[in-house]
Amino acid sequence: MHRAGDLEALFLDTFHSDFATVLEGGFEEPVYLPGRPHRIRYTRDYFRSALHEVAHWCVAGPRRRTLEDYGYWYAPDGRDAAQQARFLTVEVRPQAFEALFCAACGHPFRVSLDNLDGDPGDADRFAAQVRALAHTLIDQGLPQRPRQWVAALERHYHSARRPLADRLDAVFPPSP
Repeated sequence: MHRAGDLEALFLDTFHSDFATVLEGGFEEPVYLPGRPHRIRYTRDYFRSALHEVAHWCVAGPRRRTLEDYGYWYAPDGRDAAQQARFLTVEVRPQAFEALFCAACGHPFRVSLDNLDGDPGDADRFAAQVRALAHTLIDQGLPQRPRQWVAALERHYHSARRPLADRLDAVFPPSP
């Protein structure tokens, strides 16, 4: 069973002592709030929202982790084609991490275009970019925090029996 609350406890056990950061659900909108502790807030009790917000935290370097929402540009739903293209460009890496996190816990993954009231962009192209980067990250070795999170998820969900690349293809099958 995939419960967001389990991710909160697992994140606390994995990262709090080194990064003074907690994962918290129950919010209308996700946001990262620096402070003591730093807070990664995700939407309601959505499992995928929690994984996605952890992915953004894994992308952010030390300086960005001192800024609210990592200091990133964000245009809300309703983006035009140019804004959506910019959004998708910065979303490839976090969504590749999120896909790997889903693979580590056996949860289905779909890319998120996050623009219901605007131009969605090229979903197939974006999905191919996310998939390619996820496989590249596996081949080259994950950075420290994503690697720690994948290992924690694998331990919790007892999923490490098969190679991560195989599990990625199972939860994020290629487009037909």
